[in-house]
Amino acid sequence: MYVYNLLISCGWNCFAAIGEVKDLLNKFGDAEAIVEQTKARGIIGVKTKLDAREVIKLVRKEFKANPLSINFAVKWLPIDRWCKADINEMKKVVIELKELINHGERWMMEVEKRRYTEMHKKEIIEELASLIGEKVDLENPDKILHVEIINGYAGFAVLKPDEIFSLKIEISK
Repeated sequence: MYVYNLLISCGWNCFAAIGEVKDLLNKFGDAEAIVEQTKARGIIGVKTKLDAREVIKLVRKEFKANPLSINFAVKWLPIDRWCKADINEMKKVVIELKELINHGERWMMEVEKRRYTEMHKKEIIEELASLIGEKVDLENPDKILHVEIINGYAGFAVLKPDEIFSLKIEISK
């Protein structure tokens, strides 16, 4: 099972991005982080001793101070839990994590699937979203339930919108 607490998107040749991520994590205080290409092309898995959400803040701060410091690692996403990419296992995780969406908060779900053909994205969303009783807001959510399926495993995170770093979004600000 995957142990990554960060997933990072990059181009299909991850070599430059892996070096960039290692350099940044070293600068932030984790010289021993595991940084490797996953089975999905263009996705790097990271296991760091640092708090993944704190890493996102540090990456954003680094980018604002020196925009040329981040070129290849284009999207950084914390992951809280992993399970097998079986719909019943995924439902158990969503039932646990839905407590992180407070009463009255608006939320949305994002599902990314790579090298996984058992279910369509729409089916996954329908099955999992039905477990959460709060109002959905696809434009301006308070929380995002992100599901990242790679091969036979699913990673989950309940995030505030600013807990994801996207180079594309940062450049457009």
